[in-house]
Amino acid sequence: MDKIKDTYNRPIISLRISITNRCNIQCFYCHHDGMLNSKEEITSDEIFQIAKVAKNLGVEKVRLSGGEPLVRSDIVDIVKKLNTLNFKDISITTNGIFLDKYAEDLVNVGLKRVNVSLDTLKPETYKCITKKDYLSEVKNGILKAVDVGIYPVKINMVVMKGINDNEIHDMFSFCKDNGLILQLIEILETDNCEDNNFNEKYHFDMTPLEKEFTDLASEVTVRKFMQDRKKYFIDGGEVEIVRPMDNTKFCENCTRLRITPEGKIKPCLLRNDNLVDLISHIRSGDSEKDLEEIFISAVNSREPYFIDD
Repeated sequence: MDKIKDTYNRPIISLRISITNRCNIQCFYCHHDGMLNSKEEITSDEIFQIAKVAKNLGVEKVRLSGGEPLVRSDIVDIVKKLNTLNFKDISITTNGIFLDKYAEDLVNVGLKRVNVSLDTLKPETYKCITKKDYLSEVKNGILKAVDVGIYPVKINMVVMKGINDNEIHDMFSFCKDNGLILQLIEILETDNCEDNNFNEKYHFDMTPLEKEFTDLASEVTVRKFMQDRKKYFIDGGEVEIVRPMDNTKFCENCTRLRITPEGKIKPCLLRNDNLVDLISHIRSGDSEKDLEEIFISAVNSREPYFIDD
């Protein structure tokens, strides 16, 4: 069927479901994917029902995130149920700590891709960022994911001035040598940290790096529906640079809709004042048609957070 579109003619291609706010590390820069802090979690059956409504309206892809999605003991069951809906793509964003435990089971029930948040290859820097000592577990999980056939495995590296900006080339070599794709993420200014001078202290400008990669690359491609993000192919490896989303280009090409851990539709990553309740209608036994109408109303409420005057 045709994809559902908002009033700005943006198709909804991807559904991002945050299945928990719980996490087993404490990254000091974390903005919790724009989610409100909540201890409530939708069940695996409710996740399936929400995804089914989205699929009926033409959504093609589902990504599970958190918090840390692999802290849920029913994560394999969640992916297994989603796979029965025949999405083109089911993926997970994870910190990788439990990936060694779950990778094989997840790929066997339909997981296609995984993004692993890993900002450093140095144990002392990892502990500085996360407050934990799980670096070896994360590395093992990444290699296990590759070994069981998950592809692509992408590494999300948030680059921070004075913290890990001197590790970019080492991380690229690690990714290239292990068949991984590196995504270098420019720090997002956030209100969810204790440091009022956070952005000034840690922001690392990617502009010179983009020029360097352009000169080195044998090929450069542009991902239109990912805010014209560029992918650089260098010496057999792949690297992308992810710039902050506070711009009109990101909003213009936004094809994602989000679900919060407590089961509300979040039409815009950068807003929490227009959430649409869906879960209470599911729990009240509303018909699938009624749920679709609620979903459509949420899509119709979408408007670009940043827009050209």
